[in-house]
Amino acid sequence: MGLWQRIKRLFRAGTGAALDRVENPEMVLQQTIRDMRDRVPELNNSVAQVMATERLLLKNKENLEKQVVDLDSKIKAAIKMDRDDIATAYIGQLQQAQVDLERTGAQVEHATNASQQALKARDNYVLNMKKRTAEAMQLISASKQAKLQEQLAQTMETFDIGDDASTFNEMREKIDRRVAAAEAKLQLGSTSVDAQMQDIEREAMDIQLQDKLLSYKQEMGMLGSGSSNDKKQIAAGAEEESSSEEKSTDQLLAEAEELLKNAKS
Repeated sequence: MGLWQRIKRLFRAGTGAALDRVENPEMVLQQTIRDMRDRVPELNNSVAQVMATERLLLKNKENLEKQVVDLDSKIKAAIKMDRDDIATAYIGQLQQAQVDLERTGAQVEHATNASQQALKARDNYVLNMKKRTAEAMQLISASKQAKLQEQLAQTMETFDIGDDASTFNEMREKIDRRVAAAEAKLQLGSTSVDAQMQDIEREAMDIQLQDKLLSYKQEMGMLGSGSSNDKKQIAAGAEEESSSEEKSTDQLLAEAEELLKNAKS
């Protein structure tokens, strides 16, 4: 192999490799689709010209047919009028019109076949274009998916799970500490002096309600029907109980105030 051929081969190989690196399959396929779509109007114009020729020949054929009928009528009229000279002239025109009609009929047949073939070719091209477009869209979608997978692979190569795991553990410990602190504050709030005072006040309110209930029962005579001494003893006992309950209430209030002072101090 000569030196020049080796240089040419090396140049072609380098050019092909450079084109492979630069060439974008998605852009090439999209341009191919645009080129195919741009050819459709050109095909429509060509088909329209063929169909226009067919219609023009059909019009000429109709005119020649009318001319033949008209000349035949004129020939018959001239013969009736004993004008053989005029009839002869019309016969010459009729023969020429018949020749033109036969030739035009053949042209019409040929133009009709050409129109049908042109329409068929245009329809086949459009059908093939739609098929190729669908295939190109699938290839473009596959190319995009491949590109995403390549990017994902590159990301996974540079992804260090150790650093992120330590970050998750650190954040988990911080959240656990915050949850524990919140639960401790909630527990302290439920056992504070204010909560104890509320319990004492609630108990004192229950004692006062019981005393009031006992007083109503005494006034309504629902505590028994004994002697007057027994009633006095019951009343005295009730007074002692009420006084002792009042003392207990006072003691509870005093204890609550003491707890409040200790809490403030």
